[in-house]
Amino acid sequence: MKIFDTKFSDCKIIQPIAHDDNRGIFKEVYTYKNYVNNLPQSTKFVQDNFSVSKKGVLRGLHFQKNFPQAKLVYVTLGKVFDVIVDLRENSPTFGQWESYDLSQENHLQLFIPPGFAHGFLALSNTVHLMYKCSAYYHPEDEHTIHWKDSYLDISWPAGIKISTSPKDSLGKKLSYFFDL
Repeated sequence: MKIFDTKFSDCKIIQPIAHDDNRGIFKEVYTYKNYVNNLPQSTKFVQDNFSVSKKGVLRGLHFQKNFPQAKLVYVTLGKVFDVIVDLRENSPTFGQWESYDLSQENHLQLFIPPGFAHGFLALSNTVHLMYKCSAYYHPEDEHTIHWKDSYLDISWPAGIKISTSPKDSLGKKLSYFFDL
């Protein structure tokens, strides 16, 4: 596997080795010793999540403030525009975002350390997205930053009709959660 830095400390792009031939593809998606030895912090994953989304579905930007989760995100079918926002208040990149194209073709994984908001936009007709979490989900601690927050000014892909859940459409501005 290859590991690439991002502009955020401790956030990494991971490219597993994919074996492709006329029968299809095989790749090792996760092996504990490889990840614990190659990531900036030791992360024990305790929960796996799976979502299916149609083209134009935008999920996020979600975070847990009191029970933050590290995540390992990857796409098994389709393609997404994946976005993370640094919410670590002592970080020099606090309030900044970055996006990544994750797809079944590029096999890329995104390691997100605790302290980030996360969301994605489905770019293909169907998306199957998997992610591992380092902490259990606490519904009472889930928060949503609105995807069109003018402070963040995220450059979402043009030409796609975006659909969100009722909960995500009620997301708050970043300034609701943090002093800016």
